[in-house]
Amino acid sequence: MAKIILTHEVTGLGAPGDVVEVKDGYARNYLIPRNLAAPWTKGAEKDITAIRKARKAREIASLDDAKAIRDSLQSKPVVVSAKAGDAGRLFGAVTTAEIAEAVKASGAPAIDKRKVEIAQPIKALGEYTVSVRLHPEVAATVTVKVVAA
Repeated sequence: MAKIILTHEVTGLGAPGDVVEVKDGYARNYLIPRNLAAPWTKGAEKDITAIRKARKAREIASLDDAKAIRDSLQSKPVVVSAKAGDAGRLFGAVTTAEIAEAVKASGAPAIDKRKVEIAQPIKALGEYTVSVRLHPEVAATVTVKVVAA
């Protein structure tokens, strides 16, 4: 087992600044090459406090605020416009950054694109449900309506 420090949030594993133990191959072949984690060393303990401090600045402060934002996000669908062909297929796919921008444009509080989770790539016009992790205990289900530009 390898002991690593997460530098980005990994679903099912932890948040930035967490020290976790994973199998050697998972750390060596997936997490470290993608800069999602760094090997744990005694000198890296200083990095952990800096990562946690930056995470606290980005995070929504309280559970009540997160619940209020969740209710505002779930109340109305978010509209994303994209170039599409005649059959309704998109030229490319809708990204998490585009969804985060659409949420901000709709008047809801700004969300981080890294907190948006898309189950399947959005490559056609229509309505889709997307999960947004607002707080470790609160997740919002947002309806994304993709329309032709």
